[in-house]
Amino acid sequence: MSTVNDVYGSNAASALANAQTKNLMGDTQDRFLTLLVTQLQNQDPLNPMDNAEVTSQIAQLSMVNGIRGLNNTLLALSGQMDMSQSLQAAGLIGKDVLYPGEKISLGSNPDTGAKTATAFGINLMSDAAKTKVSILDSTGKVVREYEYEAQGAGIYPLSWDGLDAAGAPAPDGAYAVQVAASDADGKPVSAEALTAGHINSIAYTSEGLKLNLALGQKISLLDIRQVM
Repeated sequence: MSTVNDVYGSNAASALANAQTKNLMGDTQDRFLTLLVTQLQNQDPLNPMDNAEVTSQIAQLSMVNGIRGLNNTLLALSGQMDMSQSLQAAGLIGKDVLYPGEKISLGSNPDTGAKTATAFGINLMSDAAKTKVSILDSTGKVVREYEYEAQGAGIYPLSWDGLDAAGAPAPDGAYAVQVAASDADGKPVSAEALTAGHINSIAYTSEGLKLNLALGQKISLLDIRQVM
C-alpha cells in the first residue's frame, strides 16, 4: 500500500506542477497579446510599427509558446522518472544493502553465545596495492585489523568474527570501521567504509525519495553501493 501511495503522490505532485506551469504560461501569453494589441491600437498613424517590429513581437510570442511546450515535456519526463524510481525502490524492500557508513554493532546470541557483527564492506575507487581495514571501539582504540594485498577498484563485502587482535571475544556494543589504501608507489587511494542496512519501506520526503532502514536511518537510491 505504501508503494501505491508513494507513486500516487509523485503523480499528483507532477500534475500539480504541470497545471501551475500551464497557468503561468497562459497568463504570460495573455499579457503578451494584450500588450501587442494595445500597441497596435495606440500606434502613431504618422509613424506606425513597421513589419519587422511586428514580426519580432510575434516571434517572441512563438518563443514563449515553445518554452511552454518544452516545460510540459520536461514535466512529463520528470513524472515518468519519478514513477520508475518508485517502482525500482519498491523492489528493494526487504533487501539488505551496503551504503557509505562507518558504524557497525556487535552482539551475542543469547542461546549459543556466538558473536554476530553488522555486515560491512569497503569501496575502493581505484586499484590498491595494500589495504588496511581497522575495527575501532567507542574510544577509538583499534580492536582488530585486516590487511589485504593487491585489489582492483570495486566494492568488497567483509565480515568480522567479533574477536579482538588476541583472539578473545570483544565486548558487545558499537564499533566503527576505518579503511586506508595505497597504490604500488605508496600514494593514498580513495576508499570509503560501507555498512549494511535492511530496507523496511520507502517514502517521499522534502528531500525526495528515501529508503527507510530497519534501525531508523534514511538513505537515497544513490547511496546504495551493493544489494546483498
